[in-house]
Amino acid sequence: MKEIRSTDIKEYPLSSRGKVRDVYDLDDRLLIIATDRVSAFDVVMPNGIPGRGVLLTKISVFWFDFLKDVIGSHLITADVDQFPDDLKKYREILSGRSMLVKKANRVDIECIVRGYISGSMWKEYKTVHEKGNTLLHGIKFPEHLKESDQLPQPIFTPSTKAEEGHDINISYDEMVGMIGPDTAGLCRDKAVEIYARAAEYARTRGIIIADTKFEFGFDGDEFILIDEALTPDSSRFWPADEYEPGKSQPSFDKQIVRDYLDRLDWDKKPPAPPLPDEVVQRTLKRYQEVVDRLTG
Repeated sequence: MKEIRSTDIKEYPLSSRGKVRDVYDLDDRLLIIATDRVSAFDVVMPNGIPGRGVLLTKISVFWFDFLKDVIGSHLITADVDQFPDDLKKYREILSGRSMLVKKANRVDIECIVRGYISGSMWKEYKTVHEKGNTLLHGIKFPEHLKESDQLPQPIFTPSTKAEEGHDINISYDEMVGMIGPDTAGLCRDKAVEIYARAAEYARTRGIIIADTKFEFGFDGDEFILIDEALTPDSSRFWPADEYEPGKSQPSFDKQIVRDYLDRLDWDKKPPAPPLPDEVVQRTLKRYQEVVDRLTG
């Protein structure tokens, strides 16, 4: 598959160009295109993963449909035939990797749900536990947790939404202070409900969803799910048959890219070194496997 690293839709203004997605402004709608760009350590690599944007879009579209009885989404269509006529000449670029979506009023919070303790939360937990404490961001964690342990129940751990750099974990009370109690309650309750529904289904497909992050917005008065949903970019997916708490887990994401870069003498600043074909192909295979498992 041809690698799409960047797009140039001349008929509409570019609203934003993120690490992966190019977003165009269609007045009351947005066109979101998932490119094949890949980043690690907040740096975009000079070469991408051909077809990765197609797989990410397929996963999001699957989940938006799967969860439609839990919450509506911003998705209008991912079918290029239903796009405005002046976009159809870009069919080769748009097909499979683009979504026409509603322009929502975004809630500027990353809504993270964790069913297992890993990543940044594990690092923070270790730090406070060594000081004899298990209270973290207003949440009382069990004592003596091991890395990758399943939590007694899913927990909601919001973070700031940084346009650049790293998001910062905050408490629920801090979130209330930022967006108000009503919207904060909607974010927490819906995020946990969506996670529980998705995690239950994924388990039947041999996948553990360790944690995930959602973005929400308002379409008028309707509270909806926006951006992407439950992809390897926004979630930590583990193969259930390899799960072994007490250490980090193998995952269906770009960890292969991170591991390769960690072995290099690179200072994690631009410009990034190119990814060898072997790393590209192994990473693509992991993304394809999670698509195959989830969508059947």
